[in-house]
Amino acid sequence: MKNKINFAAILVYYVIAVICRYAATKTNLLSGIENPYLVILLRGVGPALGALAAIKIFSLHNPMSLKGIYKNAIVPFAVYWILPAVLIAAVYYFTIGKFPILLMFTVLAYGLLEEIGWRGFLQEQLKSLPKFTSILIIAVLWFAWHLNFETTPSNMIFFGIIFFGSWGIGKVYSSTGSLLAVAGVHSLNNFFRNGLHETELTLIVVLLAIWVGFIILYNRKYRTKAVATQIT
Repeated sequence: MKNKINFAAILVYYVIAVICRYAATKTNLLSGIENPYLVILLRGVGPALGALAAIKIFSLHNPMSLKGIYKNAIVPFAVYWILPAVLIAAVYYFTIGKFPILLMFTVLAYGLLEEIGWRGFLQEQLKSLPKFTSILIIAVLWFAWHLNFETTPSNMIFFGIIFFGSWGIGKVYSSTGSLLAVAGVHSLNNFFRNGLHETELTLIVVLLAIWVGFIILYNRKYRTKAVATQIT
């Protein structure tokens, strides 16, 4: 039996997410904050606040978890946060002479704030829909949340990235159930906002290969252990 979609909860979630985004990016509300890392986080806090508010208001059962299928949160934190943060900070160090590890973790935390909403809440709410329908709805709402509606080629490319990101990150969430994992994958797009060069592209491919391999191997082990537990 499929879960009934709570459209009122989704509406509350999205309204809060958009209001927070608008206040953070289209007004001067954050202009007095001198800490640039805090500004980054506040720009992405809307989906998390919207999700938590909707869950509380409508008393929803929501299984969002930092660790997901893993035994504890240390595993996804090490694989999806520490590994990319250190590797990408090292690339920055060898290319521009800086080792911005604090910035790396700020970007990851920003990704987590978004993913609490897009995957942890919205994907869960829409999971009774056909996969393509769910992905398309998430992609459209996620794209619109950025509040950039110009019909330029770059925006159309961005929507394409959002759509395939909704599919790819959604697959990671379905496979791991871990918000830490999807935050790490989400953040790949935000680490290199000034363009991609050969080194950055190589690093992204390497990280994706490591993550996909890790997910496959861990899930195989996880399923084997689950079957063994059922048999005993």
